[in-house]
Amino acid sequence: MPTATMTSKGQITVPVEVRARLGLTAGARVEFIEHESGYLISAKPLRGADLAGLLPRPAVPVPLEQMERDIADSAVEAAGL
Repeated sequence: MPTATMTSKGQITVPVEVRARLGLTAGARVEFIEHESGYLISAKPLRGADLAGLLPRPAVPVPLEQMERDIADSAVEAAGL
């Protein structure tokens, strides 16, 4: 069973096998869920709002019509049509 030691600042390093099993990467958020026998740790799923600000704004705004055309073109290309 993997274990970790808490630092004086209350920090722990999640063992590599636990990170792999939960799919945790740098910046991932986890939830601690109270359970009758202690706590469960779970990878917290991302919400759309969590992604806000991750991508830089384009230097030149792209019109909605162009976005729709590009999406449609990509869908056709992906479908191999």
